[in-house]
Amino acid sequence: MKKIVMLLAAAVMVSGTVSAQKLKGSDSVLPLAQKEAENYLKKNPSSGVTVTGGGSGVGIAALIDNTTDIAMASRKIKIDERMKLQNAKRPVVEKIIAWDALAVVVNPKNPVSQLTREQLEGIFTGKITNWNQVGGPNMKIVVYSRETSSGTYEFFKESVLKNKNYMASVLSMPATGAIIQSVSQTPGAIGYVGHAYVNDEVKAIRVSYDGKNFVEPTYANAKNKSYPVVRPLYFYYTKDHEAKVKAFIDYVMSAEGQKWVKEVGYIDVL
Repeated sequence: MKKIVMLLAAAVMVSGTVSAQKLKGSDSVLPLAQKEAENYLKKNPSSGVTVTGGGSGVGIAALIDNTTDIAMASRKIKIDERMKLQNAKRPVVEKIIAWDALAVVVNPKNPVSQLTREQLEGIFTGKITNWNQVGGPNMKIVVYSRETSSGTYEFFKESVLKNKNYMASVLSMPATGAIIQSVSQTPGAIGYVGHAYVNDEVKAIRVSYDGKNFVEPTYANAKNKSYPVVRPLYFYYTKDHEAKVKAFIDYVMSAEGQKWVKEVGYIDVL
């Protein structure tokens, strides 16, 4: 399966046409949206798609401000965000385009290969500070996280930390690629990334929510729901832009579009 190693949250111009559709938001969705846009353009050379990262919150804010056609998100739209669009008479449409096995990654030299949800909660909230507390070497744990505008940050807090606060000294990264780079260069590091970003520079660990069954974040384990940290990836658009975005979204949801979902490293919805 092809993996996307690093994609910074920068604009990726696929075509510069005046009528180009704009996608903005989730850093997790970014590599998938770029791949879909590139292949959509091959079939529709007169079309254009602009893909920009920045985080789920940034994308949804742009949708509210009417500066993007599609918001890419790795978390569900919030009630207040939905109401802002509703009050502006621009009701929002939600589309799940893929699923993601959110991977917890450590440095490849770290012998720790599995953790329970409770241990992860302790690490990311600051109660566990040394790897020897979870069966590893006497080495300080260096915790990396996405920044607060990230949907991945919010999903991890909700699912893994059970809505407890991250430790005050957590190192917040502006993009997923930065977490991969930091964990790969720091022996005691730990972080979390979308499955498409996992590569040989980091080690994805097995996770258990019941303390007994430790499961690796793979396509098969995410598809059969045995891996416990699985989330949907979304496109959000407003009804007034539906005609403009329909052809592209139809392509993403088609058999061909879902083939690229698997190639990038996520889980198809078919």
